[in-house]
Amino acid sequence: MAAPLLNGAENLKFRRGITPAGLGFVGSNFHVSCFPKKILVSYTRNSQSSRLLAPSCSISSSRPASQPRFIQHKTEAFWFYRFLSIVYDHIINPGHWTEDMRDEALEPADLYDRNMTVVDVGGGTGFTTLGIVKHVDAKNVTILDQSPHQLAKAKQKAPLKECKIIEGDAEDLPFPTDYADRYVSAGSIEYWPDPQRGIKEAYRVLKIGGKACLIGPVYPTFWLSRFFADVWMLFPKEEEYIEWFKRAGFKDVKLKRIGPKWYRGVRRHGLIMGCSVTGVKPLSRDSPLQLGPKAEDVKKPVNPFTFLLRFILGTIAATYYVLVPIYMWIKDQIVPKGMPI
Repeated sequence: MAAPLLNGAENLKFRRGITPAGLGFVGSNFHVSCFPKKILVSYTRNSQSSRLLAPSCSISSSRPASQPRFIQHKTEAFWFYRFLSIVYDHIINPGHWTEDMRDEALEPADLYDRNMTVVDVGGGTGFTTLGIVKHVDAKNVTILDQSPHQLAKAKQKAPLKECKIIEGDAEDLPFPTDYADRYVSAGSIEYWPDPQRGIKEAYRVLKIGGKACLIGPVYPTFWLSRFFADVWMLFPKEEEYIEWFKRAGFKDVKLKRIGPKWYRGVRRHGLIMGCSVTGVKPLSRDSPLQLGPKAEDVKKPVNPFTFLLRFILGTIAATYYVLVPIYMWIKDQIVPKGMPI
């Protein structure tokens, strides 16, 4: 009885059907206090335009896919990184985003030409950009982030001195259509109030034949991790990544799983950097997908009490995910190699 509760329904497969209400996290209700009812269905794929380079995604429940989580709001995310930027490279990266993971996740981006034009959206402290400039000249790379505090850290890194560094919004990129050869975004989608809009923007700014590489978290199957994920920020399911890319117009969509070595493939707690998704832009100009108004108006005043409550609750939930990799590392040290953890 204990094993199913701990492991969730990791081995169950599910079937693509109608997109659940609130896929773009608009218009449905978000209840932090409840745990969603489990749904066990099978999964099949009949599209020839995408391929999943991993075991089928595991799901244990239908999570509340609705309005942005507490630190998924842009104002809250801005202030969250005002403090997190101080320790980001020293606390977050060692547990969730190592150099080995970064290089593995960037491999599908095909960064084979030093003269490529690359945009690193949500580039933050430039940790992912350091992996990009191994293959592309820094003068051809632009780092964009909404956090000036994160970008200040990027500016201090010698290999990135020639990169263009600008503040901007992933859902409203300041680049012309058909601009870049490669679009890279790592650890950013979890803060987008409308992920479909952000991926549509990725499509728009790429040249024909250009490739987008989006690296982000995966949704947990363990009930406690699901709870804290839904309080903190967006942890998409693998199918949602695929669907968002396809709806934006991308072809040859592929997903590659990544994770710290000491997790030994365990994904039930969710991984802040859990998969690398790529897609190719088949036609020039903007995405054929038509969207309505933005999910969140950053110019609209925010109620101070609402802001403070969301910020505190979201930060508490984030603390849980600082502890998870420590827990997994300890288990890796204690449990004999070859045995499941």
